[in-house]
Amino acid sequence: MHSDDGRHDPPTNNGIVINGGTHYVGNQAVGHRAQAFSGSVGFQHQDAEQAARTAELLLHVERLLQEHRSALADPDATTRELRRLREELDEEEPQPTVLRRALDRLNAFVQPVAPLVVAVGQLAQSLQGPLGQ
Repeated sequence: MHSDDGRHDPPTNNGIVINGGTHYVGNQAVGHRAQAFSGSVGFQHQDAEQAARTAELLLHVERLLQEHRSALADPDATTRELRRLREELDEEEPQPTVLRRALDRLNAFVQPVAPLVVAVGQLAQSLQGPLGQ
């Protein structure tokens, strides 16, 4: 890139560079406006638009679970947590502690699979209002 005064600016690196050794990496996000979510989350009721987005994200996570089933350490437990989360969200008065626990466990189960980590992060973000954050 050229600046107005004719100098060359260094290229922007939006990637991750890890050199040597052993690295333990938790949630991570790369790229423009990327976000990674971890930790517990808190709940309030969703409006119709938020509820539709959450339902769409639940289906997306479900599809990704099927697609990446063999890469998960415990695919059955992961599927159970997603079902538990869906069932609680379908309740008249979803319990924040149940939602939070299911989301935290789901997040832990999908860690080895980047597309699932992203999708569960998006799901957690869509639940920020209901979680009280």
